[in-house]
Amino acid sequence: MLKLLIIFFYAIFFMLAGCSSDPANIKDSAPKKIPVDISAIPDATPRYEPYSKHANPESYTVWGKRYKVMRSGKGYQERGISSWYGTKFHGRKTANGETYDMFAMTAAHKTLPLPSYVKVTNLKNGRSVVVRVNDRGPFHENRIIDLSYAAAIKLGIHKTGTGFVEVRTVEPEENISKKHPQIAPKEKIFLQIGAFKNKTNALALKNKLKTLQNINFRIQQSTTRNNQLVFKLQLGPISSVNSADQLITRLAKLGINNSHFIIEKTAPTPKHVTIAAE
Repeated sequence: MLKLLIIFFYAIFFMLAGCSSDPANIKDSAPKKIPVDISAIPDATPRYEPYSKHANPESYTVWGKRYKVMRSGKGYQERGISSWYGTKFHGRKTANGETYDMFAMTAAHKTLPLPSYVKVTNLKNGRSVVVRVNDRGPFHENRIIDLSYAAAIKLGIHKTGTGFVEVRTVEPEENISKKHPQIAPKEKIFLQIGAFKNKTNALALKNKLKTLQNINFRIQQSTTRNNQLVFKLQLGPISSVNSADQLITRLAKLGINNSHFIIEKTAPTPKHVTIAAE
């Protein structure tokens, strides 16, 4: 009887955690052969679906950390680091009981209700995809979404394994047409570690972090909707995902865990374009 209970517990645990949280020390990888034309795979089409009953508990715990599932994903938007998962999980069950297909336009998220639909934009090249979130993960501390291999290829992050992205939920009635794409602006990526009403507090935190060598600091002043001044302490610009991971780890050792990415966009230099007469 005890053995059956243990088996039942682990079955429920891994179903809630999702296939992208597998603890086995097996390296994930890209497929040796791609049996489909990735460019021809359409984005996921947002539609109304009931939330999965067993995949959306109020909260769940993975590797000692508790995650609270959102009651609704409407209005969700976040910028951070994306990863992807491939052959290691292909054909296995996702958190909501479906079968993971690395050639489908899907993704895993830690707290969005399942299923949800999100638009993911690569902040480096401006490419975007719409995917259906049907799994839990990624449980790496510095990642906000795990994409299918197909979605990663479309965004151009399959070779590096990670990329800076923006993730936002989309609703079925929302117009997400990709007609008339624009040239992606250049971005500078910063890590914001604090926002203060008093500039003195921002300077105090900056002084506390003097031990972080080879890191540039800046304090950005902005105004809230209530016309209150806010002083934001930001680190960067950050050149790569590896640099971001190392910086976040160093900050965690100093007790700073509530950082988030800020994307500063600079309009590209206009180019002369010749348009043929119709």
